[in-house]
Amino acid sequence: MVIFFMDAPGIREELRDMARRLGSVGYYVLLPNLYYRSGVEELGPYIGEAYAATRQKLMALMGTLTIPMVMEDADALLDFAGRDGAASKGPMGCVGYCMSGRYAVNAAVRHARIRAAASIYGTHLVTDQPDSPHLAVHRTDARLYFGCAETDQYAPMEMIDKLRSELDTHGGNAEVEIYPGTHHGFAFPQRPAYNKPAAERHWERLFSLFRTALT
Repeated sequence: MVIFFMDAPGIREELRDMARRLGSVGYYVLLPNLYYRSGVEELGPYIGEAYAATRQKLMALMGTLTIPMVMEDADALLDFAGRDGAASKGPMGCVGYCMSGRYAVNAAVRHARIRAAASIYGTHLVTDQPDSPHLAVHRTDARLYFGCAETDQYAPMEMIDKLRSELDTHGGNAEVEIYPGTHHGFAFPQRPAYNKPAAERHWERLFSLFRTALT
């Protein structure tokens, strides 16, 4: 079983396609709408000048979320899956993109059943809060993977260096990988930053992570 935490633009067919790809190799995949508290289902198109208002809305919605709130959602998701006969009762994984990389990491800390978590160009991985993901890496023995864009204004290299420093100092079952020549959003087929070789590499890394940790 895998929880797929959405990025800031929210639920859309692009994400459903990615969830289906995870499902195609046998995983029971949960793709929660994290904006349900605001009564939002789908935001619609957001790329291009014509959709500036939508981008402003998604940024505002992103700001309504906190790690404790999303951890409550993770609790509910595990409870739901636990009552669904189609879902495995064994080890599970999670993956988060952009704003949700931090949620994937903290979910692994919260739930011992989560044996693998991936943050793909995750933002806010280093903060001054006690639940900062960079402090969480040594509070779980789950396998953690951080896939980072080489050029990323939302997750700059200074942040990644601090994450690596925390791992060097305190340890942790984690790997940090920089994808050369990429920008934020490289794994999303509908983004201008889409980089097919890097996107396929990220799928290989995800499948390898889950295959080794969830069996």
